[in-house]
Amino acid sequence: MSDLNRRDFTKIMGAAGTVAAGASLFANVAYAQGKGKLVVVGGGAGGATVAHHVKKQAPNLDVTLVEGQKTYTSCFFSNLYLGGYRSFESITHDYEGLRKVGVNVVNDWATDVDAQKKTVTLKGGQTLSYDKLVLSPGIDIKYDSIEGYSPEVAKIMPHAWKAGVQTAILRRQLLDMPDGGVVVLAAPPNPFRCPPGPYERVSMIAHHLKHYKPRSKLLVLDPKPKFSKMALFQEGWQEHYANIVEWLPPEMTGGGVKQVVANTMEVVSGDGERIKAAVANIVPPQRAGEIAHKAGCAKGDWCPIVPETFESRLVKHVHVLGDASIAKKMPKSAFSANSQAKVVVNAVLAEMTGKKKFPARFRNTCWSLISTNNGVKVGASYKAGAESVEVTSQFISKTGEDADLRQRTYEESIGWYSGITADIFAKA
Repeated sequence: MSDLNRRDFTKIMGAAGTVAAGASLFANVAYAQGKGKLVVVGGGAGGATVAHHVKKQAPNLDVTLVEGQKTYTSCFFSNLYLGGYRSFESITHDYEGLRKVGVNVVNDWATDVDAQKKTVTLKGGQTLSYDKLVLSPGIDIKYDSIEGYSPEVAKIMPHAWKAGVQTAILRRQLLDMPDGGVVVLAAPPNPFRCPPGPYERVSMIAHHLKHYKPRSKLLVLDPKPKFSKMALFQEGWQEHYANIVEWLPPEMTGGGVKQVVANTMEVVSGDGERIKAAVANIVPPQRAGEIAHKAGCAKGDWCPIVPETFESRLVKHVHVLGDASIAKKMPKSAFSANSQAKVVVNAVLAEMTGKKKFPARFRNTCWSLISTNNGVKVGASYKAGAESVEVTSQFISKTGEDADLRQRTYEESIGWYSGITADIFAKA
């Protein structure tokens, strides 16, 4: 049994002070009469959590969640699917739980925001009005940052950094590749979604190769000289995948992958070396989802926020959270997005219903699986500073840990996944 189950997860998040618990007098008569409208764009770890908990705590508010996909495949734990530890179904979730608690789930894409009129336009032609808008659109891929890469090429050289179809493509390619073929993984530059993610993926692909394609190799072309949990991953690779994984830092490649040639399945490094790949997993630079840019919330690639509430610094009556936001030292992760969502819930309910507003507190943990029952983690607690989210305490697994501890860490991650997905999607 996991050390961290659904009940434990709820207790942890509540103890972080991120959910408003007590009610006071209604601050606004219109809201009190149930006329307040909250629109949430993005049905992932951030947006769905906001929709769930606002509706749960204020049933009279009109809460609409806009999400283009009818089901959500989590990017978190998708690496375990690539490694053969999870099924695709186990990382895919529907929105029926949210509908049951009264959230109006609209399966459409938000295409524009009029901040003056306080409306959201949908691809299908519908216009939604709001009193408060929450944007949690995740990431978009910067295809043009790598010469020759595009959405069409991604069907051949998948990034799989937005889970779903892309994840399935990469898994199928790994299954179908010839033994002895080379897998190339192009890691992204900072900042990007899930800092340990590329390196857990290295471990999971290497695990698959070790058991099913033992003559194959995995080359990692990295534009960064260091990465999250570096010592832990490199220790694991040396122990389990020494003849499979080769990590190439930027000084060995001229800065990582600069070009792809899809019709010959080649990647070209910054120093001009051409590498023939049986499978090419290209993870380019990223930016906030397009709707955040159209709403005017982005400055450069990402969206500046007020740390205490995750309100946009650029647009009134709009909150931006999750991967799209600039949370400084708080990484772009599902745990972070869920934690930020609870702070947004607190802020929205305080303004729309008069509930007590608590000081913002945040938590994050990122678990990674290196090999069977060999889990490691890194995490921190945070508070809202005047200008940024600030670290108050932090922790990380140590190299040389015994097998029992590593197994408990892995089992903890399984419990966390069950707990957080129940919390996000209102599962009973």
